[in-house]
Amino acid sequence: MTELVEPPAPADPAAGPRWCDRCGESVAAGPHGACAAARALEPPRWCAHCRRRMRVQVVPTGWSAVCVEHGEIRG
Repeated sequence: MTELVEPPAPADPAAGPRWCDRCGESVAAGPHGACAAARALEPPRWCAHCRRRMRVQVVPTGWSAVCVEHGEIRG
């Protein structure tokens, strides 16, 4: 039987994201200026907390991105 459970919270939300939500690479690896510019027009593709590929849906009124570990974000 399948049951619905709440996704767990990130280990340390105060630490901030560890991964780029556009390219999936480490934010400590270097600047992500091109990613930041592209994110002004695109939804995130990677979870910034766990580096999982997210399910993204774009509609005329916005977008939603779902990580199986950390839940949904909308824009």
